[in-house]
Amino acid sequence: MRTQTPFLPMSFDASSPLGILDRIGWWGALGMIAIALAYTFFMLLASRGAPRHGGPSHPDAPLLVVILMPCLNEAAVIGASVRRLTSIPDPGLRIMVIDDGSDDDTAQVAAQAGDERVEVVRRRPPHARLGKGEALNDALSIVRSRCTTASSSRVVVGVMDADGRLDPHAIEEVRRAFAPQEVGAVQMGVRINNRFGSLLARMQDMEFVIFTEVFQRGRRRVHSVGMGGNAQFVRLSALDALGPRPWTRSLTEDFDLGIRLNATSWTNEFWPAASVHQQGVTNMRRLMRQRTRWFQGNLQALHLLRSVAREQRGLGRADTLWQILTPYLLLTGSLLTLSFLITMVTAGVAAVLRWEQSWAWLVGAYVIAFGPALIYAWIYWRIERSEGLSLLKAVGYAHLFVLYGLLPSLYGWRAVARELTGRTGWAKTAREAEPDQGAQSVSSRSATGSNGSASMGSPLPSKQRPPSTSARVEPLAASQDARPGSAVPAVPAAPAVPTRPLLNPTAVIVRRPRPTSSSMTNEEMR
Repeated sequence: MRTQTPFLPMSFDASSPLGILDRIGWWGALGMIAIALAYTFFMLLASRGAPRHGGPSHPDAPLLVVILMPCLNEAAVIGASVRRLTSIPDPGLRIMVIDDGSDDDTAQVAAQAGDERVEVVRRRPPHARLGKGEALNDALSIVRSRCTTASSSRVVVGVMDADGRLDPHAIEEVRRAFAPQEVGAVQMGVRINNRFGSLLARMQDMEFVIFTEVFQRGRRRVHSVGMGGNAQFVRLSALDALGPRPWTRSLTEDFDLGIRLNATSWTNEFWPAASVHQQGVTNMRRLMRQRTRWFQGNLQALHLLRSVAREQRGLGRADTLWQILTPYLLLTGSLLTLSFLITMVTAGVAAVLRWEQSWAWLVGAYVIAFGPALIYAWIYWRIERSEGLSLLKAVGYAHLFVLYGLLPSLYGWRAVARELTGRTGWAKTAREAEPDQGAQSVSSRSATGSNGSASMGSPLPSKQRPPSTSARVEPLAASQDARPGSAVPAVPAAPAVPTRPLLNPTAVIVRRPRPTSSSMTNEEMR
C-alpha cells in the first residue's frame, strides 16, 4: 500500500484559524522568495550591463593617498602587511598605523617593518579601544592638521585592516578611480587569501566574490555602492561633508559610512581592477562571533532610513533602503528555513521508501533553492579557473554555499539578542600568524609601560561624547643606536624615531615621511 505525500505535509480546514494562518504563511513565504529572486536577478542583469572602467591613469598626478591601518593586538600580521605596502614604489603614498591600545608588540613590529613613509600612532587606554570608528576619526584629525595647504580634494584616505594585502597595482588604480571629480569614495574587491587551505575560507571567498561581482557591480549601475572595512578609499573633501568625525561608533562603521555618503552629492564607486586579500576565518566559532558583530552593526543602521528616503532618488534610494532592511528580511526569512528543511527531509524519506509523491514540486523546490547558486558557480569558476578550479568543483561549492547561506538564521538572532540587551562591545577576530612573521615580534614591555596590558574594553554608548583630544596617544620609545633620517633596512634592528614638534595635541607620530619627488610637497603634508 502506498501513501500519498502531498506538497504540504499537513493540511488544515481552510475556514479554521490554523488554516488561515497556514495559507498566509505559505503565500507569504512564496512572496518573499519571489521578491528575493527578483532582486537577485535584477542585480545580476545590472552587473553584467555595468559600464566598463575607463579614464586615464595619472600615476604622477598631485594626489596624496594616506592609508589608515587601525590595529589592536595585530603583531602576528602587521609586519607583513606594512612591508607589502612599502614595497609599492609610489612617492605619493603614506601609511599611518594606529595602535589602538595593543598590549602585544604591534607598534614595534609595524615600526620595524616600515620605511620613512610609515608612521605609527599609539593610542592609550582609557581613550583607546573605543571602536574602530573612533580610532579612524582621531587619525583623520592628524591627517587634516597636516594637509593645511593642500586641497582636500587632492587627498584620498584609505582604510585597511591589519591583515590586508593590496594588489601591487592598487594605488595606481586608486588614482585612476578618482580621476572623475564627482567620485567621493571607492571600494575595491575583497578576496580571501587562505581560501585554498580551508573549506570554510573557500565559502567566505565565494561569498565576497559573488557580493562584489554581482551586487557591487550592479550597485554601480544604480548608484548605491556600499563601503567595506578593507580597501575603502574616500576623498578627504567627501569625509569633510560628513562632519569632523565621519566614522560612527557603529559596529559596522564602514557600512554606515557608505550609506551616508550615498545620501550626499558624492558618488560611491566600485573598482574591481584591484583587490585586497585578507585572512578568512577558519574556525566556526570565530566566524559566528564575527558575523554576529557584522549583523548587529547592520541592525544599528535602521536610523538612517529617514535620511536615505529624503536625500536619495530613483533606484539608488530603493537599493540603499533594501540594504538597510536586509537584516530584518533575513530574520523573517529564517523562520521559513526550518519548515523548508523539514519539507526536504520528508521528501527524501518519501523517495527512499518509495512513497507516491509529486516530483514536479521537488524540481521546483530545487530550482528555487539552488538555481541562483548554479549561476554563482559559473561566475566564481570564471574567476578561479586560472587557479585550477574545475567547473564541476565550482558546482559542488555552490551547493555548499546554499547551506553556508543558512548561517544568518543562527547568528542573526544572536545579534538581535545582543542589541536588545545593550551588549554593543565586541571581541576582535583573532588573526593567524603569517609565514614570514615568526621572527618579527619583539618585546615591547619596556616601551609600553604599565598601561600596555590593559584589558579589552567596550565602546561607549553612541550618545556619549568622545573623550577630549588631549593625551590620547603616546610616542613609541626609540632605540638608542638608530639615526634620525637613516634608511630602514629590509630586516631592521630597532629603528630610531626622529624627534619632531607636535602639530596638534592629539598625537605624537613616531616616523616621519621622507622627502619624495611627488608633486605634492612635504609642506602640504607636513
